[in-house]
Amino acid sequence: MRKELKYILWGHAALIAFLVYCSYDLISLLFDDSFQDALLDIELNPADGKIEKPNVIPKIIHQTYKDEHIPKLWQPGQKACVELHHDYQYILWTDDTAREFIAEEYPWFLSTWDSYPYPIQRADAIRYFALAHYGGIYIDLDDGCVRRLDPLLTVPAFVRQTVPTGISNDVMGAVPKHPFFIKVLGNLQKYKRNWLVPYITIMFSTGPLFLSVMLQQYKRYGVPEAAKVRILLPEDYKTHVFSFFAISPGSSWHLDDAKFNNGHSSLLDEWPAHCLTKGTE
Repeated sequence: MRKELKYILWGHAALIAFLVYCSYDLISLLFDDSFQDALLDIELNPADGKIEKPNVIPKIIHQTYKDEHIPKLWQPGQKACVELHHDYQYILWTDDTAREFIAEEYPWFLSTWDSYPYPIQRADAIRYFALAHYGGIYIDLDDGCVRRLDPLLTVPAFVRQTVPTGISNDVMGAVPKHPFFIKVLGNLQKYKRNWLVPYITIMFSTGPLFLSVMLQQYKRYGVPEAAKVRILLPEDYKTHVFSFFAISPGSSWHLDDAKFNNGHSSLLDEWPAHCLTKGTE
């Protein structure tokens, strides 16, 4: 009996260790260390208004939507981003052009692309491929620009911090072939799982939770300065006089759980609107 109890205890210990191992990345999100990589006010808002550091992220504004008919709700934000950045090239990605891009440049991913059950997963994936391939600054279309994004071009990569922890994938930027986004591409197939609940499936396969886990893994063993991913803090994102963006009423898809569960699941059948910025110095 004592021997059997010993086996049971060891079995439970092994199970607990396995569960901790499998959920370590999620647990690590509880310990937010993003402030050490935060973009500083002096970098984003220099006293004399002059940006001393050269651009490393290129300039182009890519917008992605299911077709060419952008909803009126998001058109003012889209127009603001374009007009504030007249020196940026502008490209609109649609469902068709996004798939053509994947088929031509990343054929190894096409079967995964086509097998995603929700269009939002393809909308998430295309932003990662666009950043890894072209570089630039990605912005959801409901994030209208209120100032020029040039200060964000001076770091190799950045993402936006969320509260209370983790990062979002609605605003982010990188140089072409940045190692973080190469890592993201390399893990999309691995994380393509069905978690039964659509919201969780999306969040953990291609969405912000997936991206947050990728960043935790990326930073685990240290990152050289040139390969760091900097953090855009909430006050620099919106609602302050020096913020870069203003949010349009009606977010793209990721409503809170209550709204999602009260009949908004049809949003999963729509592309959210997205804006991506890339270009040359």
